[in-house]
Amino acid sequence: MESQPVFRTRGLTKSYDQGEVTVRALRGVDLELYTGELVVLLGASGSGKSTLLNILGGLDLPTSGEVSYGDLDLSVANDRLLTRYRREHVGFVFQFYNLIPSLTAIENVAVVTEIAANPMTPEEALSLVGLQDRGLHFPAQLSGGEQQRVAIARAIAKRPAVLLCDEPTGALDSTTGILVLEALESANRETGTTTVIITHNAAIAGMADRVITMSDGSISGERRNSERQPPKELSW
Repeated sequence: MESQPVFRTRGLTKSYDQGEVTVRALRGVDLELYTGELVVLLGASGSGKSTLLNILGGLDLPTSGEVSYGDLDLSVANDRLLTRYRREHVGFVFQFYNLIPSLTAIENVAVVTEIAANPMTPEEALSLVGLQDRGLHFPAQLSGGEQQRVAIARAIAKRPAVLLCDEPTGALDSTTGILVLEALESANRETGTTTVIITHNAAIAGMADRVITMSDGSISGERRNSERQPPKELSW
């Protein structure tokens, strides 16, 4: 584990106005994430974890505080810089797969590889998630778990430094979810991509290097696992 963090946040806050009510989604978050680690960010719905992920991914700006990616200060970056940062450095995996229905699995991954600087081939990326035989299938011909694994292949195909995953198993049963987690674990291990998985499911915590717990917009706990548990040993 390198001593220089990939991400560092200090005093990070985010507030939203909902009508006459101000919602404080983040309340002074201090966090460091390191090269190559797999982190599970655990918390109930409304704890602030998605808001934090969106700020780390350059999809949103904090209300106050600092967030940096290496030497890049994301808290003051303009839209052009944030767009370039997302394109060049970050892969996203969401709960819903966002695949293009009219494209095959290979073509869905190629949407990203065609604009990336140093991509894998779509075939390589699909092989990493165990779908090398499903490349010519359209999303409607794939199960939910397979569609999510195509979404992971698409995210990792550009070789991002960071992979940010928001409830990637949220729409899946446990058997299918474990296949998806195995794909994420494999991508982290094979490519060294710093991987953050946010979830409300405590069972997933066993596969992480580090588990960070959030509640009410703050970090409420942190622990390091002595060893990572293989996803197939998880149950929920």
